[in-house]
Amino acid sequence: MPLDVGAGIEKATRLAREAVEGGARLVAFGETFLGGYPLWLDEAPGAALWDHPGTKALHAIMLDQAVVANDERLLPLQELCDESGACISIGAHERVRQSLYNNQLLFRPGDAPFDHRKLVPTHGERLIWMRGDGSTLGVHQAEWGRAGNLICWEHWMPLARAAMHNLGESVHVAAWPTVREEYALASRHYAMEGRCFVLAAGLVQHKGDLLDGLARVGGNAEAKALFEEIEDEQLNRGGSMVIAPDAKVLSTAGEGEETLFAELDMTEIGQGLASLDTDGHYSRPDVFELNVDTRSRDGVHWNAD
Repeated sequence: MPLDVGAGIEKATRLAREAVEGGARLVAFGETFLGGYPLWLDEAPGAALWDHPGTKALHAIMLDQAVVANDERLLPLQELCDESGACISIGAHERVRQSLYNNQLLFRPGDAPFDHRKLVPTHGERLIWMRGDGSTLGVHQAEWGRAGNLICWEHWMPLARAAMHNLGESVHVAAWPTVREEYALASRHYAMEGRCFVLAAGLVQHKGDLLDGLARVGGNAEAKALFEEIEDEQLNRGGSMVIAPDAKVLSTAGEGEETLFAELDMTEIGQGLASLDTDGHYSRPDVFELNVDTRSRDGVHWNAD
C-alpha cells in the first residue's frame, strides 16, 4: 500500500503468514514495499523540478510515515518470525533523524531486524533517499545457510557484489521495483557469479494505489494533482522470480500480485563451486584486493571532552 505504511505492514504480515504456512523459510518482498516505490519521479512530468509543491508534499508525508529504529508498528512481522522460525526480507522507507533511506530490512527469529541501506540511490531517487554506508553490508546466519540483501542497481556495483560473495550467501534477496528483463539478467548473473540462490522480488503498483494511499494518509491537493499527471495505470509490474546457482529460473511471476514458492536444494551450491568460486579459486588476491569499510558514517560526533 503506497504511502500508508501501517496498511502496508498489515498486508505484508498477512502475505508472509500465508507463505510461512505454505512452508516458506525465507519470504521476500520488493524494494520499498512499505511506503511504495516513488514512481512519480519518473512518471509525472515536472516532479523533479525545483520547489515542486506536489513533490514537497509527498516528501513530508514519507518522512511522517517512514519506519524508524525499534518501530513498534513492525512488531507483527518480528513476532511472525519469532513464532515460525522463518525470515522475512522487506523494503521500506526508513527515517534517520531528518533523512530518508531506502532500507531492505531482514527480520530474523529471536534477533533484531538486519538493516541494509541502499548505497547509491539511482538518478531521481537521490531527490528522496540518503546514501547508505558499509555498516549495513552483511548477512544473517540462518539454520539453513546465510541470507543477504541488495537493492536494485546495487547489483551493477561490482565491488558490492564482491563484498557480498565474500560473505558466502546461500540465498540472496535481490529487491527491485519491477523485475523487468535487464533486472532479471542482473539477478541471474548474481546467482551464477555468487553461486547462490536468488529471490528477485518485484512490486505491483498502480496509479490508483497511489491515489488510494494518499487518501488514507489524509490527502493533499498538490500531491493528488501530481499523481493525476501520470499517464500509465500500472506502474510496477511484478515479474518476481526464484533463481538457482546455475542461473536457471525455478519459478517466475506474471504482472499481477502473486506469491512464488520454490524448494531450494542447497547441495547445488557446493556442486556449482566446483567450477566457479569467484571469492576463492577464481579470484586473484595477488592482483586484486578489496577493502570494505564497515564503519557507520553519521557525520556528526559529540565528544564529552
